[in-house]
Amino acid sequence: MAWTTPPRLDPERSRRRLQLLAELAGARTVRQRERPQRVRTEHLRQLIATRRRIAG
Repeated sequence: MAWTTPPRLDPERSRRRLQLLAELAGARTVRQRERPQRVRTEHLRQLIATRRRIAG
């Protein structure tokens, strides 16, 4: 099977594709930064719920 180069995309489509990929990468970075806060928040909620069950 011979390797072929993909057909060239028009410049506007390439620009939009690169912009989309950059936005996705940025969104992924934000999600990864926010994830530890979400984990801490969820953990605290579980501790509070457990404490209420024990105290109640």
